[in-house]
Amino acid sequence: MRFMIPALMAAAALITPVPSSAAPKGCPPGLAKKSPSCVPPGQAKKGNYKNTAPYRRGDVISGDYIVIRNPDRYGLDRSGTYYNSDGYVFRVDQETREVLDFIGAAAALLN
Repeated sequence: MRFMIPALMAAAALITPVPSSAAPKGCPPGLAKKSPSCVPPGQAKKGNYKNTAPYRRGDVISGDYIVIRNPDRYGLDRSGTYYNSDGYVFRVDQETREVLDFIGAAAALLN
């Protein structure tokens, strides 16, 4: 009986669903929350990154964009609204199109 309890707990842990985050694939959750997203602090401080995204947090997407349908398919939160604009993925407010978060390059995320 002593051995069944740990085995049952291990089995329960294996079948418990784990919620996915809105972080891009390959990006640790801590770096995903930083600004710029997914850039280590040392590189961000030196400016050794390419963040040529056309929009920043708080901007309103006004140009061409593609709505990403079924975002959970790409590891994104299914309740969020995501746009692909100029090769970058943004989480946006559905009503105002205001950028809430910069997710990353579409090529890395949507493949």
